[in-house]
Amino acid sequence: MRRETRGRDTRARRRARGAVLVTMAAAVALAAGCTPGPGTGDNGRAPEPERSHTTAPVTGPVLAVKVDNAPEARPQTGLEDADVVYAEPVEGGLSRLMALYATELPEEVGPVRSARESDLELLRQFDRPTLAFSGAQRKLLPLVDEAPLRAVTPGDAPDAYVRAGDRQAPHNLYLRPAELPAEPAGAGALTTGFTFGEAPGGGRAESSRTVDYPATSFTFTWSGSRDRWLVSLDGSPARSADGGRLAPATVVVQHVTVRESAFRDFRGSNSPYVESVGSGRAEVLRDGRTYEATWRRGTAEDGTTFTGADGGALDFAEGQVWVVFADGS
Repeated sequence: MRRETRGRDTRARRRARGAVLVTMAAAVALAAGCTPGPGTGDNGRAPEPERSHTTAPVTGPVLAVKVDNAPEARPQTGLEDADVVYAEPVEGGLSRLMALYATELPEEVGPVRSARESDLELLRQFDRPTLAFSGAQRKLLPLVDEAPLRAVTPGDAPDAYVRAGDRQAPHNLYLRPAELPAEPAGAGALTTGFTFGEAPGGGRAESSRTVDYPATSFTFTWSGSRDRWLVSLDGSPARSADGGRLAPATVVVQHVTVRESAFRDFRGSNSPYVESVGSGRAEVLRDGRTYEATWRRGTAEDGTTFTGADGGALDFAEGQVWVVFADGS
């Protein structure tokens, strides 16, 4: 399998870079339209009518990829190389992931799935990011066209996508970033508002934390030997395509308002809208402890800041960050 060789290469790269994401890599700069081509919708057919403290230079856009998280899509490919992974609710109580890449690009990412309205607000914090997705509800496409981002679908860049023969559509579409025109992005492109540093005082010891959606669960279990949180999805270990455990350094449970959007999927189910602008409570998991925090994002152009009980910035551990949006309404 092509993923086995890539897996060995990925482990070697990650051992070399250690816990600090300092590698400069490429992200995508493709100005494109947004109408998906045949076979790019969520059902495998054409869609129905319907701030970090870093001082690294910014030389290109962030690459954001919408990644399937249905059981049939696991194990996913390329998540272990993401700088940030957002987990968000979608129709039917299920979940979808958005993986952000600035310091390293994998050979493949996927399975790639469709975009949602709240993705556009979440991505406003970046300077014209590239969004790779496999289609969207037809009435949403004009909003994607108007958003300050570069959209890349299989219809826009067919050579950048491939379908795996060992899975059924729609859980078999993968992005190959190297096939897209690219420039180095660097950690400075990750204007998320996050800060990184030594662990703060206080907090409480935490060995495991679970976030439940109606039809999906995320569990993060602390591994002292790896200094990472091991991810489980629906009670099963979450692994990369080469068999390694997904293991972020920091996990954020961000309590947000989840409301109905103006859009429905092809089955007629309403698409949830995650309000990522505003403020609320959060829990930051790092170094085997949980810290109560307050999140704030004043405008869509701002990153999200996290403050501790003392009112100061709550630093994250160096390494990958997972943000799980939990309904706090």
